[in-house]
Amino acid sequence: MKSLFYGLILSVISLSPLAARAEMVCDDTTDCITTGSWDLGIAFGYGQKTNPLKDYKDIPIYVLPTIAYYGDNWFFDNGAVGYTLTEQERFTVNLVTGFSSDRAFFYRWDPSNIFLAGSSRSFQQIPMSAMPMQASSEPPKIGELESRHFTYLGGIEAYVYNRFGTWRLALLHDLFDVHDGMEGQVKWNYHLGHKNLSLDFAVFFDWKSQEVVSYYYGVRPSESAYWSDKYRAENGWNRGAELTARYHLTPEWELLMTARYTRFADTIAASPLLDEDDSYAYLIGAAYRF
Repeated sequence: MKSLFYGLILSVISLSPLAARAEMVCDDTTDCITTGSWDLGIAFGYGQKTNPLKDYKDIPIYVLPTIAYYGDNWFFDNGAVGYTLTEQERFTVNLVTGFSSDRAFFYRWDPSNIFLAGSSRSFQQIPMSAMPMQASSEPPKIGELESRHFTYLGGIEAYVYNRFGTWRLALLHDLFDVHDGMEGQVKWNYHLGHKNLSLDFAVFFDWKSQEVVSYYYGVRPSESAYWSDKYRAENGWNRGAELTARYHLTPEWELLMTARYTRFADTIAASPLLDEDDSYAYLIGAAYRF
């Protein structure tokens, strides 16, 4: 029996690496593991994840691991632990956990950066109504940021399969009571394979509750009394797209190019912590599966 997943490639590019199963033919152009066995791999090359936070450096990507195990019901996939409630021909429903993606911008070695995957950037403009009533045109600066603590998300996800691609619907909640917020996702993925070439294209919409946005992108009074009072977080939707291309050289080796673009929700882009309203990540290199 075979279990199907996008472990290596989706972990390379995903800002929120969660396990996935898909209905597709298991051959040399797909990622398959046998139920009850471990799947280990490593991707390496050159890549980068841009950081929208002011005065924070972009995150380099050189080496990315993939670690996965699928049992009859339980599975582990690049940090995500889950349990399959039902797996049918046209849909799958899982209980699943995963990392928060937002903390990755604040900390270089956040798990979301370890299991990660000419830009049209636009800089956030501060509205005149939000400027301080003083002669200077410069808004008050923000001091040293307080810690944004690590948390783990848990909830339910469903995959729906048809000839037009795979849909993922998910709703997750903060398990560690760090911000007590919720995140959701609607994602469509389409796979194409021809001989040794494999292409995956996806469009996604990620929902962040007001608690999530406020915790990561809000301003504490110790950071800036002015911006703490001025900025008010709301819930919002990030949206973006992913593209992954793989060329299989042998059953173990493949060349790959993967990229992801994310446009932040208006409420996140309006945060004074950011000077960009989007982020992109990419990796060009090779991958080896043990």
